[in-house]
Amino acid sequence: MKHFMVANKYSYYKLLICSFIISLAALPAVAQKKGTFTQEVGLQLYSLRHEFPKDVEGTLAKIKEMGIRQIEGGGTYKLSQEEYKALLEKYGLEMASMGFGYERYNEDIEGVIKDAKAMGAKYVMCAWIPHKGDDFTIEDTKKAAQDFNKWGEKLKANGIQFCYHTHGYEFRPYENGTLFDYLVKNTNPEYVSYEMDVYWVAHPGQDPLKLLRKYPNRFSMMHLKDMKKGVKGDLTGHSPDEWNVPIGTGQIDYKTLLPEAQRLGVKYYFIEDEHPNAIEQIPVSLKYIKSLAK
Repeated sequence: MKHFMVANKYSYYKLLICSFIISLAALPAVAQKKGTFTQEVGLQLYSLRHEFPKDVEGTLAKIKEMGIRQIEGGGTYKLSQEEYKALLEKYGLEMASMGFGYERYNEDIEGVIKDAKAMGAKYVMCAWIPHKGDDFTIEDTKKAAQDFNKWGEKLKANGIQFCYHTHGYEFRPYENGTLFDYLVKNTNPEYVSYEMDVYWVAHPGQDPLKLLRKYPNRFSMMHLKDMKKGVKGDLTGHSPDEWNVPIGTGQIDYKTLLPEAQRLGVKYYFIEDEHPNAIEQIPVSLKYIKSLAK
């Protein structure tokens, strides 16, 4: 009888422990269900392209005032590299990523490496594949895949990660998927990552959330911008700047997307607002994103 009671007592405590472990395992799912998003959000400097030519330092100061620390940039606004870097340090801004044109990668990859290292950027991106008018083809895609692999390998050897930034025209139908599917499947994950521009995934009618889930761990970075309600995009990779609206006020479901992006390993997030009045819209976007952490 005593042996029976001990055995049952042991089974009871074992059951309690198992229940506790199961409840712990469920915690992330609960947090996910609530839509929490806790990653740091930076800014793609193109958003303030109208302000920088007038006052570089003043614009950097405004970025700091917004509470932004991480930035994605490119040029130095006619300042020397040393002068520009000193201003970034003055305002506590980290150049997490830099963008360069397709031709620059092809013609001066060593210069890309040099500039990225000088600014402390661990990521570089390309936001446009050259093509004729709005006619983006499989031939354009195949050449890009080859170039991306070549550049990515060279950059990786120098401690820099290459990313391609989606721009909408890559989602033209091809075989059983799209040209973007071909691009992802024919680029080496070790050398080529992707930066999802959420707007330029939604604009051609794709679902950003489904794309993230389809290619987990292929997107290292994300551009955050929302699309005006009621408008419908296309496959051109072009749209009116005024279609950019503060995040949380447009037609993209960021409340669901951002927590999932965090779960799937997206490392850097940059607001990119192309609206002429972006400087007023960015704080609204930041306020909404911060609300997702509650």
